[in-house]
Amino acid sequence: MESDVQPELKDEHEFFDADELPWTDAEGAPGVSERVLSSTPSGDGAELTRLARWAPGLDTSAAGVIRHAYYEEVYLLEGELEDLTLGRTFTAGHYASRPPGMPHGPYRTSTGCVMLEIRHRPR
Repeated sequence: MESDVQPELKDEHEFFDADELPWTDAEGAPGVSERVLSSTPSGDGAELTRLARWAPGLDTSAAGVIRHAYYEEVYLLEGELEDLTLGRTFTAGHYASRPPGMPHGPYRTSTGCVMLEIRHRPR
């Protein structure tokens, strides 16, 4: 049986200069600032495209291993990110695709990093 409920869609944008967006503090993530490129009107964070900038020295060990209820894709644009569980350091050009519930992290970055992050809900 098909549902009449339509999924909440992200904002519609034609090309724009993302560098004109301000960096704002990411809610609940000290040391992370973001430029939200597109999100849903509800703003719940499960449907989101953003640039995330991690400050040099940021360490998420206190948060432990992370799991999300949404799909997450991450592409590192600048800097490096050390996965403390895997014991590996990732640099610009590295990519991750995570299904809901996949454990990852914690992380540390000595240099800081900038990443493109795309989130979407399971359908």
